[in-house]
Amino acid sequence: MRLLVVNVNTTASVTESIAASARSVAAADTEIIGLTPAIGAESVEGNFESYLAAVAVMNAVVTYEGPFDAVIQAGFGEHGREGLQELLDVPVVDITEAAGHVASLIGHRYSVVTSLDRTVPLIEGRLAQAGLAARCASVRSSGLSVLQLEEDPATAVKAIVREAELAVRDDHAEVICLGCGGMAGLDDAVRSATGVPVVDGVTAAVKLAESLVGLGLSTSKIRTYAPPRRKRVTGWPLPS
Repeated sequence: MRLLVVNVNTTASVTESIAASARSVAAADTEIIGLTPAIGAESVEGNFESYLAAVAVMNAVVTYEGPFDAVIQAGFGEHGREGLQELLDVPVVDITEAAGHVASLIGHRYSVVTSLDRTVPLIEGRLAQAGLAARCASVRSSGLSVLQLEEDPATAVKAIVREAELAVRDDHAEVICLGCGGMAGLDDAVRSATGVPVVDGVTAAVKLAESLVGLGLSTSKIRTYAPPRRKRVTGWPLPS
């Protein structure tokens, strides 16, 4: 099985971190391919950057040379999953929805701890669109940018743990979701501090994607995610 794990930003080191986290839980016969978009922002932290990332991720996937069995969109709260589902015949799993679905299986209410406060509405919107908002106790900001998570891991862990502890104490969350692809690998530290299950969207998405492929299931193409109608699309795929 070959899974494409697509970073939503153009920082290659973040792609490497996400891919490493994905490999840590992948089955022995699952190959993880990390993709970095050719265009876009170095970190995605708002609507403009998110919509740009949606185009960049779709472009990275359609121009990838080689077979693959599923795609994981590794951006928390980002746009674009629906476009990928129209374009592809294989399963597409978004890490936001993967985290929310898994958290809902192991606790009554879950909270998300993310990066900057401005990303909170994007995550809330994605969870609502996926039908996962009713089980979400809160979406909390750590106050750190995506790149700060990578540059200063010690400070990042402290900030994330603090918000997770508040989510458990004040918001009555029973599960914590790490709300950023760049937080991959921090689940053990947060679990140790809070005493509750912690879901990393990247690893959750890997196991869900493996399950869908193993079950022979993929996106329904009968209506909502039918392939795009055949027509001239100027400038697509993007020039290399």
